[in-house]
Amino acid sequence: MNIPGLRRPTDTVGGIVHFGRMLDKIKLHAQGKLPEDYHANLGKGFDGWMCRWLGVEYPDVVARVKQGGRDEELLQWCFQQGRQRTAEEIEFFNGHLAKRGWRDEASGRLAQRKQESGFADRHDIQTFFDLIDADEGRAPRERLV
Repeated sequence: MNIPGLRRPTDTVGGIVHFGRMLDKIKLHAQGKLPEDYHANLGKGFDGWMCRWLGVEYPDVVARVKQGGRDEELLQWCFQQGRQRTAEEIEFFNGHLAKRGWRDEASGRLAQRKQESGFADRHDIQTFFDLIDADEGRAPRERLV
């Protein structure tokens, strides 16, 4: 399902994947525009990993996003509240998230989710980012890493 205003997981803010998507979900949820299917996982999964990696609590990020600001300002706030990340740490984190489900401990879960979503025969879906794009009706994107 295509959700207007929701970025792809590979889109970056400050060079970091998924951060902008997390912000979009927070904003869309606050506006009542985020489909109910997404509600149960807010702050979990990649959102939860993002917050733990940045050293911030998801409810605090939600509160800050609701105050407004540009994406880059919100990222800087996270760095100030939690911890600043180096270019190398960002590269490793991006690679981990972008490849999640590809030849790792989550591969079985990815296969299960593909089956549940009707994509079992889609060999182009090799990661959870690919699955998210396919589920939202987007064509696969070039690999990040």
